[in-house]
Amino acid sequence: MNKRAVAVLAAGLVGAVSIGGAARAQSTDCTAIQKTLTERKDIVAKVNSASKSKNKLTPAQACSLFTRLQANGAEGLKWISANKDWCSIPDSFAEGFKADHTKVIGLRGKICHAAQQQAVLEKRARAQAQNGGGGGGGLLGGPGLSGSYKLPQGAL
Repeated sequence: MNKRAVAVLAAGLVGAVSIGGAARAQSTDCTAIQKTLTERKDIVAKVNSASKSKNKLTPAQACSLFTRLQANGAEGLKWISANKDWCSIPDSFAEGFKADHTKVIGLRGKICHAAQQQAVLEKRARAQAQNGGGGGGGLLGGPGLSGSYKLPQGAL
């Protein structure tokens, strides 16, 4: 073998080793989705546990959980679309994951909207309490518990 043939053979072996290394590295990436799926399972378990518990989640807490669930789904979809062919992910799994993610987006929007409305109402209630209870201050707009009530003036 001449020097040129040895160089070509060596280059071919280096290329084969790097391709084999990339294939092995890529195949280990196929298990990377497990971390995302485990996180998703944990979040869903928290939601389910809270729904069965006596201590229900506040809208703000539910919004936080569903925001995490939506971020997890977006990460999962990104990974699935990038690795679907290489990791031989079944179409049914990819479609099911996408449908589930779409449902989570809808639920998150409703839950976070409710949390936002509750926060606004609580803020108004605190402001009214600090300003003497709003309108007239007392029951049915009267002067409160001052012990007196003015009768309307004029013809009765």
